[in-house]
Amino acid sequence: MRYFVTAIGTDSGKTIVSAILSEALKADYWKPIQAGEPSDTDTVRDLVSNTSSKFYPEAFKLSIPASPHIAAEIDNTQIRIEDLELPQTRNILIIEGAGGLMVPFNHQNLVIDLIAYFKAKVILVSDLYLGSINHTLLSIEALNNHNLEVVGIIFNRRGRRDYEEASEQIILDKSGFNCLLRIDEKESISKEFVQ
Repeated sequence: MRYFVTAIGTDSGKTIVSAILSEALKADYWKPIQAGEPSDTDTVRDLVSNTSSKFYPEAFKLSIPASPHIAAEIDNTQIRIEDLELPQTRNILIIEGAGGLMVPFNHQNLVIDLIAYFKAKVILVSDLYLGSINHTLLSIEALNNHNLEVVGIIFNRRGRRDYEEASEQIILDKSGFNCLLRIDEKESISKEFVQ
């Protein structure tokens, strides 16, 4: 089973969610494209305490923290979708995307194209801020338009309290998706997506 962790934008919480899932499911972790430092792979490895998870090296590790298509050009590197080979594992694999769904990694392909290419199920991270309803619903529309299977949404509250419940509810009502986890609450991860 493969789960692709994507988000409504950069710095929405994909890495912490990937660490939570890797720990809870004793899953392996892979970030195919890393742009800049620190390495998200190192961060997830540091956060995961179980001895079952394996952490696979990035297929492309770019030096500049920028959109991957720009970072690759600066590094004189070409990222082709066919060069992104899945790690060989029999374990559950958590794949972390770069930025949001519509981030380009070359002049033909976007991050959303990787999900179908890897035949993965989607876990969408929504960081709650002013404007996040719009960004989340646009991301959901893109996933639906690409006929991708979405397991559910993880809300990253980051200690925000203003209107977050109302924001979550309208997102869930409009999308029909399940809330798998709220990061700042002591709430167990739903087992629905594990089955």
